[in-house]
Amino acid sequence: MTDLRGPAVILLTAVGAAMLTAGPVMVARGRGGKAEIRQELADQKITFPEADKLPPDLTRHAGSTVSTGPQAKAFADMIAGNVLQATGGRTYAEISAELATRRDDEKLTALRQTAFMGQTLRAGLMSAYQAWHLTTLVIALGLAFMAIGAALVMTAAVLATSG
Repeated sequence: MTDLRGPAVILLTAVGAAMLTAGPVMVARGRGGKAEIRQELADQKITFPEADKLPPDLTRHAGSTVSTGPQAKAFADMIAGNVLQATGGRTYAEISAELATRRDDEKLTALRQTAFMGQTLRAGLMSAYQAWHLTTLVIALGLAFMAIGAALVMTAAVLATSG
């Protein structure tokens, strides 16, 4: 019977070392991504209104500056509510379709512009929120890579020394 211990030790060590190398890189990249998102949001200087101008579920953000992914989502949700209120619950696409039949309606044209701007702002904030989650995932995967890599290297060491 062929002894596979030697190749197994080599493979476990190589894969473990690769994971131990990749893990910290992933953590660093994830943390860097979060810093970029924070900076971009800070540069936008987006601030929540005071509590009396916010829906009840967002009052905890009153007066604070948007600087994280979850705050970006909360602000995006506020924008969505404002746009729906302004458009009577209609989307940009619905207003555009209506405008196609009433081309000279200035009020409808302005309403379409409001819907467009609101949905565009919301999309940008939702992109920040999604990027925040991706960076969190990259950090978590980096930590998992390090733990699994260490386990593989230790397993290889045990295999190499067991008789």
